[in-house]
Amino acid sequence: MDEELRAWVRSARAIAVLSGAGMSAESGVPTFRDALTGLWARFDPQQLATEAAFRRQPQLVWDWYAERRAALERVQVNAGHVAIADFQRRHPGRLTVITQNVDGLHQRAGSAGVLALHGNIAQDRWLDAPRACCNEAVLADGRPPRCGVCGNLRRPAVVWFGEMLPEAELTAAQAAAEACDLMLVVGTSGEVYPAAGLASVAGQAGARVLIVNPDATALDGVATRCLRATAAVALPALLDGA
Repeated sequence: MDEELRAWVRSARAIAVLSGAGMSAESGVPTFRDALTGLWARFDPQQLATEAAFRRQPQLVWDWYAERRAALERVQVNAGHVAIADFQRRHPGRLTVITQNVDGLHQRAGSAGVLALHGNIAQDRWLDAPRACCNEAVLADGRPPRCGVCGNLRRPAVVWFGEMLPEAELTAAQAAAEACDLMLVVGTSGEVYPAAGLASVAGQAGARVLIVNPDATALDGVATRCLRATAAVALPALLDGA
């Protein structure tokens, strides 16, 4: 590992990690489009991952997410996730994880305070604003489950096409980007906004921006340095012992 990059980590008062799909690739997590295999191969993601699709065919969409959830239960965190979580334990409050991933692997590795910009596939929430009767104690069985009183449906707690990112998480992510003096952009193509814009926010605020990706990305132009390596290879070398 380049000693200059390790020195950046040691000297940084505040570090922000922005992770994307490549962060989890070495854990065997399929990309969003790659999850459309087998019986699902005939669908386009936008036929399934929208509120309109869920309202139109709730069982179909629920079953697709159930299959994705089952697949994620079989994968394990990789060395990159572990390196980040271990660094956080050694340096409380010094590193903030911002992720575009919905797989929950950062949390499973032990990272605290993860800002999951696109939600968490393992969790549910109400489709419509919950009424007083809506609580999990009165859920009626089904695919998807629903309130046994008013019929309000439970839905995956992920951000679908056409939906806004969760305001609290996005605000916190922007604050972390503005406050950090080192941002690690790990395993993201840099093409999905507003998440990708956080790298520019950090750079404009004076932070060093290190891209960690085996391939070129749309954010290479805002980077201070680019490290052509995968998360599971680069992050332990960069963070362990720092």
